[in-house]
Amino acid sequence: MARLLCPDPREIVAAFMDSSDASVIAAIRAGETGRFEELVCRYQPRLFATARRYARRQDEIEDIVQQIFVKVFQNLDSWRGDAPFEHWIMRIAVRVCYDALRVHQRNREDSMTQLSPEESDWLEHHAAAPDSSGIDAEAARSLVARAFEQLAPASRLILTLLELEDRSVKEISALTGWSMPLVKVRAFRARAEMRRILSRMGVEKYL
Repeated sequence: MARLLCPDPREIVAAFMDSSDASVIAAIRAGETGRFEELVCRYQPRLFATARRYARRQDEIEDIVQQIFVKVFQNLDSWRGDAPFEHWIMRIAVRVCYDALRVHQRNREDSMTQLSPEESDWLEHHAAAPDSSGIDAEAARSLVARAFEQLAPASRLILTLLELEDRSVKEISALTGWSMPLVKVRAFRARAEMRRILSRMGVEKYL
């Protein structure tokens, strides 16, 4: 199957925006498979934003989004319309991102355990004057990103959904297919894992 990425979402024609998801899907099911491009252009920005939370390199991000659209196309007949299509496609997106994390799981005992000079400087400022810690937001983002990259796949997924996307336990359960009690257990374990990672990085003395 050819790549299913929209060249430029800004070029979406007005007709795309006027068609509901349900009507586009009905047309695809009736044989107008070319109209799948409308769904690609409509949801590509949202899916790229999601994929960027789980991968850094642009080629990896594009591959994740491509995989999401392939699965959406392959499973389109299973969407029954009893829930918004956006919710259905995001469930697929989260699961593809989780699979990508599992495939590319890194050795968490690598060189990333040491703080960079910029991150150490940011932490010193944060400890001395928390209200002024925003003077170097990039160092803070880098620190968080490096800590997240060392999490186990399930932990990273849970904390991304819970802390970065501010989703509820119920929403996470719906997106992942995990029961609500399991989501709560994995969230507890993920936070403990994050504390261990920050401890290895030497961050705990600033917290």
